[in-house]
Amino acid sequence: MTDRQARRVVIVGMGPRGLSILRRLSELADQLPDGCALDVHLVDPGDGGQGAHPVRQPAHLLTNTLAGQVTLFSEGRGPSFTEWARSEGYREFAAAYYPTGSDAGDAVGEHAYLPRQLLGSYLSWVFDETVRSLPSRVRVVHHRDRAVDIETRPGAGFAVHLAKGFVLDGDYLFLATGHCERVPTQEDRAYGEFVRENARRNPRLVHCPGPYPVERLQEIAPGSSVAVQGFGLTAHDVISELTVGRGGRFHGDGTELAYRPSGREPRILLFSRQCLPFAARGVNEKGLTGQHRARFFTKEAVRGLKEQAVRERGTPQLDFEDEVLPLLLKEMGYAHRNAERAADGRLPLPAEEYLFAPEDRRAIEEILDPLRGREFANQDAFTAFFVDQVERDLEQAGRGNLTSPVKAATDVIRDTRASLREAVEFAGLTPASHRTFHGRYVAVMNRISFGPPRHRNHQLLALLRAGVVDLAGGPGCRVDLDRAAARFAVRTDYPDGTQTRHADALVVARLDSFHPERDRSPLTANLLARGVVRPYANGSFKPGGIDIDERGRPVTVTGEPLRTAWAVGYPVEGPRFYTHALPRHGMPSQFITDADVSVRDMLAHVRDRNDLPREEEHVGADRKSVSLP
Repeated sequence: MTDRQARRVVIVGMGPRGLSILRRLSELADQLPDGCALDVHLVDPGDGGQGAHPVRQPAHLLTNTLAGQVTLFSEGRGPSFTEWARSEGYREFAAAYYPTGSDAGDAVGEHAYLPRQLLGSYLSWVFDETVRSLPSRVRVVHHRDRAVDIETRPGAGFAVHLAKGFVLDGDYLFLATGHCERVPTQEDRAYGEFVRENARRNPRLVHCPGPYPVERLQEIAPGSSVAVQGFGLTAHDVISELTVGRGGRFHGDGTELAYRPSGREPRILLFSRQCLPFAARGVNEKGLTGQHRARFFTKEAVRGLKEQAVRERGTPQLDFEDEVLPLLLKEMGYAHRNAERAADGRLPLPAEEYLFAPEDRRAIEEILDPLRGREFANQDAFTAFFVDQVERDLEQAGRGNLTSPVKAATDVIRDTRASLREAVEFAGLTPASHRTFHGRYVAVMNRISFGPPRHRNHQLLALLRAGVVDLAGGPGCRVDLDRAAARFAVRTDYPDGTQTRHADALVVARLDSFHPERDRSPLTANLLARGVVRPYANGSFKPGGIDIDERGRPVTVTGEPLRTAWAVGYPVEGPRFYTHALPRHGMPSQFITDADVSVRDMLAHVRDRNDLPREEEHVGADRKSVSLP
């Protein structure tokens, strides 16, 4: 083997998605042509594998998936998250985890929600094991830097410009850059200017357009009031950082949980557009690999709808509300009905005998929109409704995701994501329907099916009882800038009159969706300027993400895919759907499939071009994996 036979692969981003590419390269390395080697250059300033899960983050920030279901290994080639934690000697001590290596404490359970810092350690361990497992003809070079620009070379290949000035040549490119951060919006700028103009009158004023890393929240003063926009998983992180992260402690369990303030907390005021709580995850009764088996909302049924659409309209594009949603609602109704039958000691109803009856529809619509037909006289009335919603949902969650009709129904959305992808991905919906799906239904599905672990909502109730957390408003509330008071004001119009809650700080507790035109990354801006990538569009609707073909190859401004580049994960959330879910142990995973398709495509190209050698540049030829500062 000579240096002239080494192909250069560049992976930009080495979080879980980049790691999935590296793992697949390791698993498929035996398909390289004889005498061919790979130099795999990783571009990421952090430790390999961790991405958005750094080990240095606080221990109170938790994963949102059962530890026993998380794995980075396909087909059982390595340990799950739980198996790794046990093998490393971790034990549980009152929801804290330490590698004692002894029998002290409790064993790490399959159904635990472990700290994200521990997930970061697992991901780095997988990275190290993957690098060690590589055959000698695959070498890894880790550049601890950020990519800021990428040029395409005439014919083939890329020049990847790093922030520190180094230019890295590559034959093949994988974009796995993960989550993004938006450029300031007009609203962001107005809030920032308000803070600057009024800082002398109110030194507690803070505007935080994004909460990560959570160290950003340290500037929020103890005793001040902070309005937190959002009720989802990011909001729970913010609440945890401003309470437990400030020294507060929970004691007790379940409905008896209570909070002991440290005195360093601010007063937290929660709000969102609808001000509805995210539903808690039901106790898992399905086992780690169990899923609802769809009878109506199947991939085959969706394909049938597309075939019918071609016959009737000349296009496979579907209308979500008219064609896809009825199948999903019927599937949810079927799960709901059979959970009710099981509670009465009756056998499940065969699918061929099920009709989506009006009472089933009413039950599902109540889950989807608990505000329908309701009006609240004032903030106290809405707060009572909110608390009741959380309490009733926790009761259902405690019954389990098979026993509870509500949780059985909402779990259908999680368990039929493949059918949703079949319907939505690559312009599967008409542009108008795609806009409706994103604007109305994705938020609802996230709220009812992808909420926090139960104990997070028990903590929320405890914080409400302790007076540390309250609601800033109700449905339809808005944020105003009260210049007379030098504070943010959250106002809600009720029949009894407009009610206002003031806050010194405003935190936007949501992750930014990736719209290339609004991404603050210099890499994204330069890729767009060069025409190397283009924003994805379904007709007149731009849901976000960069355009790719079905192999994952970025589509350039000319409409042609790059033959030797691939993009995976969050940057392609738009042509694809729900890209951020980690692989589940023992179950098929789109996460793994995306890596497999792109790496196999690359290897096919390597075999086709094996007679075209390329000089190795910049790095030594001792074939040892290295990490560069």
